[in-house]
Amino acid sequence: MALRTALICLAALIASLFPAASASAQQVEGIAAVVNDQPITTLDVRNRMRLIITSAGVRPDEAMLGQIQEQAIRALIEETLQLQTARDFDLEVDEREVDAALEDAAARNGSTVAEVEADLAQNGIDIETLRQQIRAEIAWQIMVGGRYRSRIRISDQQIETALERQAQAAAQPQFSLAEIFVEIRPDGGEDRAAQDVQRVYGALSQGAPFPEVARQFSDAPSAARGGFTGWLSAASIRPQVLQVVSQLEPGQISNPIRVPGGFQIVAVVDRREGQVVEQLDIVQLTLPASRINADARGALQDLAARINACETVRDQTAGIEGLIVTDLAGLNATALIPQIRDALAGLEPVSTTEVLDTPAGLQVFVVCDRELTGPGVPTADEVENQLINQQLSLLARRWLRDLRRDATVEIR
Repeated sequence: MALRTALICLAALIASLFPAASASAQQVEGIAAVVNDQPITTLDVRNRMRLIITSAGVRPDEAMLGQIQEQAIRALIEETLQLQTARDFDLEVDEREVDAALEDAAARNGSTVAEVEADLAQNGIDIETLRQQIRAEIAWQIMVGGRYRSRIRISDQQIETALERQAQAAAQPQFSLAEIFVEIRPDGGEDRAAQDVQRVYGALSQGAPFPEVARQFSDAPSAARGGFTGWLSAASIRPQVLQVVSQLEPGQISNPIRVPGGFQIVAVVDRREGQVVEQLDIVQLTLPASRINADARGALQDLAARINACETVRDQTAGIEGLIVTDLAGLNATALIPQIRDALAGLEPVSTTEVLDTPAGLQVFVVCDRELTGPGVPTADEVENQLINQQLSLLARRWLRDLRRDATVEIR
């Protein structure tokens, strides 16, 4: 209720930023910007500003309203370019997709579409303002995927390297974070970015919900996800950010942190110690003590030197009387006795240990596969999707930058 009261008080201030061109029986709106001969009206901007204020839950002062105004105009220009490009490709977003996205967004906030629409109307916002934003997001995702997805090739080596890196990182302390990044723009410089991030931090300090503020004000790709980054290892976090988040408890928010290219505010959602388990798929060859003799030992040594595939081990054991072959899949390395664990350390698939004298007799172990598993260690498919999405995000930003550069944009 306090926020709605604040919005009513701010309505005149917002309207004063965009006076109508003229007035008659029906108000005639002015033009705030023109994008390739397509106008963005002052009404469009006012509606977007109200949407930002309502969804982010901020209580802006006059200075912050200027920031919100710039954010609204920038977003409307980008969405206009995206929808113009969609028309060039004869792409029309199915309104049922917009309905589904709106329902999903409402459900995530514990609400219904009807309640969202009523809340927006009470704050003077037409539901079409939100639908247009969603429509542009859907169209852009479809176009980016259609334009670039088939061109992206992720090699097995890239996946393997990323898996190994992430598995090693998962052994370190991990943080689930949400972020807001305010970029230093050429037209504003560091001082302007510092002022903007302080206003955003002030809104958070007054209780504005972090995810909604991130969606409206963050310049990071994570903005579309409410700023959530997911679980990150300590090694993957910028040192200046890690120094701060290491001292925060879950639920706490950092002060603005100067990072390359801008300022970052980080919320710690959760934290955990690294929990990585090494799992092995091995073939165990055991010659019981009762069958050990010089000839059998020599035959086992020769066999160990010849093995080059786990699938053919049993076929190669003929002639060694009493040899027991056991397949052990998904074996936790910590379950092995130190002698065997040390012998297996560092062996890549497919490799064999030397002949070991163990309490069970003479033994040889063949490493068929090994992997690190546990919280924070993704599957190969998840890593592939991560790599694809990273490239898509980079290509999408470049495409939008090119569209903006080639467009005729006039801000009035």
